[in-house]
Amino acid sequence: MVSLRVARAEDLQGMQACNLQNLPENYTMRYYLFYLLSYPQVSYVAEDEGKIVGYILARMEDEVPDGEEPRGHVVSISVLRSYRRLGLAKKLMVQSQEAMSGAYRASYVTLHVRKSNRAAFRLYRDALGFSVFETERSYYADGEDAYVMRRSLKESQHGLSIKS
Repeated sequence: MVSLRVARAEDLQGMQACNLQNLPENYTMRYYLFYLLSYPQVSYVAEDEGKIVGYILARMEDEVPDGEEPRGHVVSISVLRSYRRLGLAKKLMVQSQEAMSGAYRASYVTLHVRKSNRAAFRLYRDALGFSVFETERSYYADGEDAYVMRRSLKESQHGLSIKS
């Protein structure tokens, strides 16, 4: 049975392995560790019998101008192919957003998604309520553009559930 929990340092190899199997963007162990230690409440793993089968690595924006509210950012999310279509990505996203809102009082969350990644785009837009904020040209190393998507978390700070 798959369970979700807050990510820990000992999960980093499993998170990185999940990333390497699924995504063209790969990160160093130092990158994962930095965000995990900086914002420990907002990153989660999906685990099945001790194996990491999915994860979300998230952070809070460090430099928020005076007068603006805190905001979160999804750095990376991945679910192993054999565990897809079980709702794990959505559950990981919701857990992370609830932590951003509860622990850090985030007013909204952002993420980048490849323009060609229609499945992820539909998940973010249709199932999680994100909308396109802007397009970032040549965001990815291979030159592909990214949609910058954004979702308000205000409703979750007033006792209402994040749309799930």
